[in-house]
Parts: sequence; C-alpha cells; structure tokens
Amino acid sequence: MEEYTILRQFADSWMLLVLFVFFVGIVIWVFRPGASKEYKDTANIPFRHEDAPAPLKGDETAAPRGGDKPATSKEARQ
Repeated sequence: MEEYTILRQFADSWMLLVLFVFFVGIVIWVFRPGASKEYKDTANIPFRHEDAPAPLKGDETAAPRGGDKPATSKEARQ
C-alpha cells in the first residue's frame, strides 16, 4: 500500500473519532458548572481602571473605590 492510502484510511477512521472526542471535550469544558464566574471576571478586565474599577472576582456588589460613581447619561453629555 502507498503511504497516502494508509494515511487516508487512518484519517477517515480513527483520526475522525479522535477529533470528535476532542471537540466534545472542549465543549464540555467550556460549559462546565462554575465556568460562568470565571468568564464574568475575565469579561470585566477592560473596565478595571483607577477611576471606577470593576468589581473583583466574587465581589459583584461592591461599590467602586474612592466613592466614584459612573456618570449618568445627562452628566456624560456635559
């Protein structure tokens, strides 16, 4: 048998199964219980700055440090 034929048969059978199992594993890992907390914390990274830092992990209800509050739409227009 040619090398191409052997590799083609392997890709059509076992490699397809391996990649499908890998895909299912990644999907399960992403949607595992408790992952949403980690993703929320990561999503808030761009909003962390000195003026009005985003709450830290597990501290969703904390007020911003220094008494700073986000500007309302009326204040932002001025």
